[in-house]
Amino acid sequence: MDQGFHEVRFPMRLALGTSGGPVRRTDIVSLSNGRENRNNRWRDARRHYDAGSGIREIDDLYAVLAFFEARSGQLHGFRFRDPVDFRSGPPGRAVTASDQVIGTGDGVTDRFQLTKTYADAGGGTVRDIVKPVVGTLLVTVNGTDVAGEHLALDATTGMVTFAAGHVPPAGAAVRAGFEFDVPVRFDTDRIDVDLAQFQAGRIPTIPLVEIRP
Repeated sequence: MDQGFHEVRFPMRLALGTSGGPVRRTDIVSLSNGRENRNNRWRDARRHYDAGSGIREIDDLYAVLAFFEARSGQLHGFRFRDPVDFRSGPPGRAVTASDQVIGTGDGVTDRFQLTKTYADAGGGTVRDIVKPVVGTLLVTVNGTDVAGEHLALDATTGMVTFAAGHVPPAGAAVRAGFEFDVPVRFDTDRIDVDLAQFQAGRIPTIPLVEIRP
């Protein structure tokens, strides 16, 4: 069976209790003068999670086992709702159409990739959003709302396409707000279930890792 990506979401009630977040890979070389040379091995962070921490009941454990089997273990990717970072803005604030700048119009380009920028006065990084949630997208061009019928969203790639006659003009700021999932897969081909230890409070480890589908 070929590897692939299933456009289904890990059970929401379990994701809310999941632990984890972004991981980066940095090479650090200590120099003889006490200074360091630091180099990013990865351009983007790769998120890792432990879904086991969201399991509280036997029914939760069964739901994970069934989901694991439906994905054939590590073979197929799936959507995961990061309990902290799942909106274009902060998690406690409603999505707004001005949350993220996703491009600048040139009068010709009609397709823009959804992105999220993490930045402060010291620097920043831009993350491609490839698994937006259908029905949550809001877009403005130079501060003017764009009607939904003038846009098309590919929810499997995060690409926004403007309809003919509505292409952003040169110099126009294109902004967007949205909710999104993280594309992940199970980072194990084995889930160990010891019912006695589970009932005694031991939670199984169920690792997930972000992928590029």
